[in-house]
Amino acid sequence: MDLTNVGSIFTVAVGLVSRSSPFSISLRNLFMMSLSVSSENRMEYRWKMGNFLGNFFESVLQEQLLSKSSSKSVSQAQAQATEAMAEQAYTIPVFRQRTAEETEEYQRVSKNVGKGLAVIQEELQRMRIATKAQVESLEIQKEVKGMMRKRVDLLEEIPKLPDFLVALRPHTVWEKTPVKLFCTVEGNPRPIVKWYKDGVPVDPLSAPGKYKIENKYGVHSLIVSRCVVSDTAEYSAVATNQHGTATSKAKIIVKRPAGAGESCQLGLVPHLTEIHASKLDVSLLDRFPVSFGVEGNSIRLVCTMVVVPDLPNIPPIAQWYRDDKLLKPSKLVEMSVGGGAASLTLPHLAKDDEGLYTLRIFTKDGTAEHSAYLFVSDAAPSAPGAPGAPMSVKAYDVNSDYVLVAWKPPNTVNEAPITGYFVDRFEAGTDTWVQCNDAPVKICKYPVHGLRVGHSYYFRVRAVNSSGISRPSRKSDKVTALDAAESERLQGTDEGVPSAPGHVVATRNTKSSVFVQWEAPKHLKHLMGYYIDGRVVGAKEWFACNHKPFKHTRFVVHGLIPGETYVFRVQAVNLFGLSEESQESSPIAVEPALATPSAPFGITMLSSDGSSITVAWKSPKHCGGSKVNAYYIDKRDADTLVWKEVNLNAVTERMCTVENLKEGTFYEFRVTAGNMAGVGLPSAASIPMKCEAWTMEEPGPAYDLSFSEVRSHSLVILWRAPIYTGASAVTGYFVDMAKKGSSEFVTLNQEAVSHRYLQVTGLEEGESYVFRVRAVNAHGVGKPSQLSEPVCAKAIPGTKEIVAGVDEETGDVFLSLEACEICETSKFVWSKNYKPIGDCPRVAVTTKGRTSRLTFTNPDKDDLGKYSVIVTDTDGVSASHTLTEDALNTMLELSYAIRHPIVPLKHGLNYEVLEKGHVRFWLQAVKLSPSVSYRFIVNDKEVTSGEGQKISHDVATGIIQMTVDHFTRANEGTYTVQIHDGKAKTQSSLVLVGDVFKAALKEAEFQRKEHIRKQGPHFSEYLYFTVTEDCTVMLVCKVANVKKESTLHWYKDDEEIVPDTPPNVMSGSCALPLPLFSRKDHGVYKAVLSDDRGKDTSVFDISGKVFDDIINAIAQIAGASASELVLQCTPEGIRLQCYMNYYTEEMKTVWKHKESKIASSEKMRIGGTAEMAWMQICDPSDKEKGHYTMEISDGVKTHTRTFDLSGQAYTDAYEEYLRLKAAAFAEKNRGRVVGGLPDVVTIMEEKSLSLTCTVWGEPTPEVTWFKNEQEVASTEHTRVTFDGGKFASLVINKVTPEDSGKYSINVRNKYGGEFVEITVSVYRHGEKIPEPKLGQPKAAAATPVPPKSPAPPSKTPTPTPSKAQTPAPSMKSPTPASTPISKSPTPTPKSPTPPRSVKSPTPPRFMKSPTPPRK
Repeated sequence: MDLTNVGSIFTVAVGLVSRSSPFSISLRNLFMMSLSVSSENRMEYRWKMGNFLGNFFESVLQEQLLSKSSSKSVSQAQAQATEAMAEQAYTIPVFRQRTAEETEEYQRVSKNVGKGLAVIQEELQRMRIATKAQVESLEIQKEVKGMMRKRVDLLEEIPKLPDFLVALRPHTVWEKTPVKLFCTVEGNPRPIVKWYKDGVPVDPLSAPGKYKIENKYGVHSLIVSRCVVSDTAEYSAVATNQHGTATSKAKIIVKRPAGAGESCQLGLVPHLTEIHASKLDVSLLDRFPVSFGVEGNSIRLVCTMVVVPDLPNIPPIAQWYRDDKLLKPSKLVEMSVGGGAASLTLPHLAKDDEGLYTLRIFTKDGTAEHSAYLFVSDAAPSAPGAPGAPMSVKAYDVNSDYVLVAWKPPNTVNEAPITGYFVDRFEAGTDTWVQCNDAPVKICKYPVHGLRVGHSYYFRVRAVNSSGISRPSRKSDKVTALDAAESERLQGTDEGVPSAPGHVVATRNTKSSVFVQWEAPKHLKHLMGYYIDGRVVGAKEWFACNHKPFKHTRFVVHGLIPGETYVFRVQAVNLFGLSEESQESSPIAVEPALATPSAPFGITMLSSDGSSITVAWKSPKHCGGSKVNAYYIDKRDADTLVWKEVNLNAVTERMCTVENLKEGTFYEFRVTAGNMAGVGLPSAASIPMKCEAWTMEEPGPAYDLSFSEVRSHSLVILWRAPIYTGASAVTGYFVDMAKKGSSEFVTLNQEAVSHRYLQVTGLEEGESYVFRVRAVNAHGVGKPSQLSEPVCAKAIPGTKEIVAGVDEETGDVFLSLEACEICETSKFVWSKNYKPIGDCPRVAVTTKGRTSRLTFTNPDKDDLGKYSVIVTDTDGVSASHTLTEDALNTMLELSYAIRHPIVPLKHGLNYEVLEKGHVRFWLQAVKLSPSVSYRFIVNDKEVTSGEGQKISHDVATGIIQMTVDHFTRANEGTYTVQIHDGKAKTQSSLVLVGDVFKAALKEAEFQRKEHIRKQGPHFSEYLYFTVTEDCTVMLVCKVANVKKESTLHWYKDDEEIVPDTPPNVMSGSCALPLPLFSRKDHGVYKAVLSDDRGKDTSVFDISGKVFDDIINAIAQIAGASASELVLQCTPEGIRLQCYMNYYTEEMKTVWKHKESKIASSEKMRIGGTAEMAWMQICDPSDKEKGHYTMEISDGVKTHTRTFDLSGQAYTDAYEEYLRLKAAAFAEKNRGRVVGGLPDVVTIMEEKSLSLTCTVWGEPTPEVTWFKNEQEVASTEHTRVTFDGGKFASLVINKVTPEDSGKYSINVRNKYGGEFVEITVSVYRHGEKIPEPKLGQPKAAAATPVPPKSPAPPSKTPTPTPSKAQTPAPSMKSPTPASTPISKSPTPTPKSPTPPRSVKSPTPPRFMKSPTPPRK
């Protein structure tokens, strides 16, 4: 449709309606749109035009004819209009008789219609068809929605599993054709449907444009565009809700014609005309901003776009430039375009990457471009103070063995100057860098020699200064050493650095950037570029604004703090380094450049009374760098194009009542904003507003919605009350919220709030929301306000909160906020409970720089509440603070302390007794000034430094003190210190009377005596005890001021103890060991140290608690060393033993059987030795089976050892006990010689020899005598007797030399016996008495003999009992072997416990078995 046809249509249409009709207004708006419509928006315009005219000719003509023809009925007019619309060609009705007015009107309509009749007919037919289709579609949608809503209403309370009403159907399609799978699913709650391809989830984002998933009115569909053979698969839709899951599957088969290649076109498929990428219509949306990176990191620049048509296989042509140089994809530069975005990724940033980046997209109308600067700062230096890395390393003058490497120097701001550079080379195919120069080169070029022909090299450079070496630069491009006929030459031979740049001028640019210009140096000397440095006014350190030399004499410095003031300087750069710095620029505050404000927006109608309309609007999004202080309103009738001024004088508020309007007329309004730079552009025209009196009972809309304290999860929304209140006063408000782009609003407050603000919580960080407010009165809820602008739940970077505090000097209570950003026109607006405070005598507001303070004049409970502050002309800097009663009371206490200062004390007045008996009175203040004054008052009398007392102070520590040399009873009383320090003062008192004074006096006298004592040898530490690892108790003392002549003596109960090792007083420590400590060591121990200078005594009483403490200390070591309980069998019973370093009965030892404490008795005997504790079960029985525990308590910890005497362990032990008991009985009752026989007898011949002994045994033993192992028979010469079963004798009458020999007696009964030998030597008269030869007595082991009748005496000599006749001791018996015959006439029973000096022959401690194994 061209503009000529559009004009004709509008001419006809406008003539058919009245000027005040809403259709006339809409027609004029569409016509104005047609005049400015661009090629990009033609499709949208045609759609709007079709919708409008379709409705226009079916309803407006009816209205026009009805309003002008009073003689026609309504039904007839509608019928004629319908008939006219139904005809294919418009025919002028047959003239009928009309009044003059009707005739004139008809002629006007006919004349206007005739001008564009043909065009209207054509357009109307096309629009009617499109409108009909659209209306039918809307009707179907409406019907479906109604049915679905009714169905949901009926079933919403009934839970239901997902169920497919319409399942998926299989499809077979040709390649490069689309296919659509759809299904209908129901369930309650509504199921969520996910799509899968061969069991793998379908992700539309993985292949943009390939898949499209839709869900409309319960119909779920998956569209696969331009199918390929690989799309052949089984597709499934899985519906899930909380009650279960349902699945529907279908197969898609994609076929390719036989012999066709990938690019063939099927005859059945319409051929797609080839579209070149440059023919696409591309519009850029979100664009990458000015960016900041760090060396070594990565960064991605992204620009989103809309492409029409969006074809996945034909992406737009995108080119990226850096500083107007085209970039190509490489390892260091990654590019991508498609999916509605173009991106550039720099995976490993270097300062070489800094510059102006431009994205250029080719479109059918030319190109679309966007540019932004990327700053790359130095990475952390390799050493503190080391310079940044050089950049732009490049090879020039390439030859077969030589190349000239040049680079650009880094910027040095606060680092030490660069003293030189190292050049490194890397040969391709190797893995190491080689340094080319031994000494740093001072200029930015270096000739590298020694290259090999045909080999390729890379180069890099490192800078050096006094602090260290920089990180290496990015390596150069690969260079091959060849005899090139021509290579790039390095230009410039002028020596020296450029001169300093000229005058530097900084001007305002944006709220975070400044535009800097400067004059070029007078002497360029082949200039490489410039470095720009900045500094905050008042700071000492400069910062680098750019990190790569910039070639032009103007630069935009980004990333500055809004509202801060800076100065700038510039340096020129060439091969020889950096020039001198330029002069500094004038200070400049970071503010946006002055401009006229942007247009206001959001014009809304607040009320109307039939002759006036009140409108409001929203502030311009951009104020132009100064405060908006004027608004101008224009109006016009909706059916005219001429605007009329409403106000000649500027309006300062964003609301205005337009008077003198015609009731029933539609008006449009527009608003223009102004600031000190001028008047900006007018806003877009408002929607037509009808001037008619509002009579509804509900209130009108609230307006001027604004936001404060926007944080990641909360914000505060504020609004103004409606102008039109309705039939009664407004009683409250409801606030509705929805996510941006959604129409589903949620009411945030269940009950209407009476105030005009609401804190909203529970927001999602980064999500955008819109809000609306509805006012409430007694008659109901009014119109909703205009939607707010979308607000993102995200705090402004650097946001700070309000701080409550007290001024340290004045004591004023205040609230303070430091703004994270501010501009020249910004103001701090404080509110209490979100009502502006304004001029209030209770508070005072002061602002200094970026900080505003609200000071309370006379704070009390009336000042409690929520305080908030908004910083105007910023991006929403605001904060709030709730002042509570507790917080106010705390601050009031601090305020009082500041206004009525006292000297704060760390410690009040106190005393301490020093050595020599001196007493020190002291206090400590938190802080003292050098001008402090003070005085001591004792018993109401001031005292000063003098004889016997000294008064002093230390400002550094805050201590004031008085020392009394001789403290006596006269010093009892009250002590006070009064302090004055500037305006502050304080005092502290100490009452030293009664028992407190007596204690101090006693301590002073003791210290005086101690001082005297320490003049000679003395104990630095009095006697105390320690216990060693072997449980030896040591009484220890430490001595001081001793000499060689000093002696130390030990006493117990006044009796001197002489230790084995004399004490060595020169070692400084002396000790008295008390081994095997027990109750015998009770007593009073004393150590006396003396020499010619005097003596000192230390007394230690080991009794009562001290004795218990020593026993506990021994028990602690002994208990820790205790072994596990082991089993020991004896003839008396079964014994459990525990070995330890030391044991004494005084230790708190408890034996338990089955958790019951065992008391020592005839049945259960408890005892021990120095090495063990034991418990013996005498004559055991089954009652003694069970779990046994021994506990050793040291007063703090209980050491426990256990043994389980049951099962096989008890059986084995009991058998061993019985065996030992029998063996002991046999040993006790066997036959034996108990006394009377010598070992050797020497006798002269002719004498009589009588060998007599006492024997014992039960039953009475048999006695047999032997000579030289032959039994002796009783004869007249040799008489053998055995009297009373007790006395056995052998008498030889008149011995002869033949009687010499070895005699023996064998005493034996059924339990065993004994064999004793006697050597007899007979010598003749006159011979020398022979040397006696001792016999070898043999003792037969006690061998159990079965009870038999006594054997008759043997008539033949009996040989010595063999080993077989004497059984060896069993391994089960832990008792000692048989001992030699005792000379005592009475057998001595064996003690159940060996003496301390004899080791018990028990199994080793590590043996856990209760009894050793039998052999």
